[in-house]
Amino acid sequence: MEPSEVARLIVEVASEKLAADIVMLDLRGLASFTDYFVVMSADSSRLIQALEEDIATTMKQSNLSIHRREGTAASGWVLMDCSDVIVHIFSPEEREFFGLEKLWARAPQVVRVL
Repeated sequence: MEPSEVARLIVEVASEKLAADIVMLDLRGLASFTDYFVVMSADSSRLIQALEEDIATTMKQSNLSIHRREGTAASGWVLMDCSDVIVHIFSPEEREFFGLEKLWARAPQVVRVL
């Protein structure tokens, strides 16, 4: 599966599971460590955990792997490193604090689901 297809699959799962403000950023040409970021918000630690679990299940069912995970639902931030796609699940406060969209403002937004 191409990285863009993996990222779109993650966007689809996040949208179905009620994540908010989902953004797929194209980092090709801007970063050497990944091709896409998928950034989303969740209003509770319970929803952050559910999104993480559902994305992990979908990845496994698609024979795709998650190489590394960081953060916890309780901290308000989870990162899932899927090699060519990095997923960030944030509480609204943590998303504002980290400001990834501002940091990577030059990256084209491929998808935005509000």
